[in-house]
Amino acid sequence: METETETETQTETETVAERAAKHTAPPAAESTAPAAPCRTPRPRADALRNRERIVTAARELFVEFGPDVALDDVARRAGVGNATLYRNFPDRAALTHEVVLAVTSRTTLRAEEAAATESDPFAALSRFVHAAADERIGALCPMLSGVFDKDHPELLAERRRLEEAVEGLVARAMSAGRLRTDIAVGDVLVALSQLTRPLPGIACQGIDRFTHRHLQLFLDGLETPARSELPGSAATLEDLRRP
Repeated sequence: METETETETQTETETVAERAAKHTAPPAAESTAPAAPCRTPRPRADALRNRERIVTAARELFVEFGPDVALDDVARRAGVGNATLYRNFPDRAALTHEVVLAVTSRTTLRAEEAAATESDPFAALSRFVHAAADERIGALCPMLSGVFDKDHPELLAERRRLEEAVEGLVARAMSAGRLRTDIAVGDVLVALSQLTRPLPGIACQGIDRFTHRHLQLFLDGLETPARSELPGSAATLEDLRRP
């Protein structure tokens, strides 16, 4: 007759064996099925529209009044509440980053569109210069002096895309004999920046209507044959990157 102790020992032994069997037994069929991929929820359409409205409003106000404009004014211009603005962009640096990225990206697209649309290389360069003015690329200058990470990998990659696109336009126009040879890509970007750079907070905002007129004068001066000798040396991209 088994004692109570022997019965408990046998039960414990069986329990241990059962546990061991569970660990050594092949996994059930359902456990071998691949796990379903984890899907990141996509932002709602209205949330994306709000974000785009905020970036557009910030870009407009930065052009009109400079990068230090009140963020409450940005929310008001965008037609959203302050909570929505700060939910998307927790601080001014985050918003400035997105505006600079948006302007750079849109300007790059204009360069690529010009190259793909115009068969005449100089016409492609001219088309880009006027399109970049409409994107207010000159507004980047005061924004870049603000407090945010100008060397963020995302911004550096987009800037390089823009530089490569403009380099292609300049190289093709020069190879075709349509562009004077004593200039470089930096000359185009410097002139474009200076002629489209806004003067925030001044009374003569109407001067913007002369931008395309003056850009055309600049473009006429780029065509060959050159009618004058330029002082100094051509501005390169390396020159523009120097502090």
